[in-house]
Amino acid sequence: MTNLTFSLAGTVLAVPAVPAFTQGLALSLGLIVAIGAQNAFVLRQGLRREYVGSIVLFCAVCDAVLIAAGVFGMSAALGERPLLTKILSLAGAVFLATYGYQALRRVTQSNQLRPAEAASGMRRISVLLQAAAFTLLNPHVYLDTVLLLGSIGAQQPPDLRVWFVAGACCASVVWFAGLGFGARWLAPFFARPRAWQIVDALIGVTMWVLALSLIGRVIR
Repeated sequence: MTNLTFSLAGTVLAVPAVPAFTQGLALSLGLIVAIGAQNAFVLRQGLRREYVGSIVLFCAVCDAVLIAAGVFGMSAALGERPLLTKILSLAGAVFLATYGYQALRRVTQSNQLRPAEAASGMRRISVLLQAAAFTLLNPHVYLDTVLLLGSIGAQQPPDLRVWFVAGACCASVVWFAGLGFGARWLAPFFARPRAWQIVDALIGVTMWVLALSLIGRVIR
């Protein structure tokens, strides 16, 4: 098999005899495995065991659609619209700041939820709307999936692009499934209200830091 090459952060790496599927898998994992708003939300819902399957499926499908759109042409379209990037950044900052405030408020509450309980009583549609906001109002999602993965995947030969997308999508499924369903193994630790307070505090601070970073990008 001919050597495949791709460029990342200005460095050209030669990957001899590695299928496009593996390239998509490795690159997607490298981008998705990071502390962020979407991952924090999936982890919390996994700990609560609340609509985990629906959330994992939703996040994986969103990634698949965005990655495919990027590889097959949308990366060029978004790259030529800096105003759209700024609008998405501001909308995402507002959402993240609001959710961070709600998480920090929960730190002061004494009736903390236990992970074994689906105690929020929220409907599936409400939880999925939150997942949609974390996914689609986060500009980093578009930068990672549409622009970065899209531009790299678009460099593949036409007959290998589908395999690149498949590999990247598999990475998304594996990560979100592991994060959501694996969280329940932490249930004994999170049976203590103090543990929930720590999680909510970390989530709240993370949301605010991300919101400030997005605002910083817009005003620069």
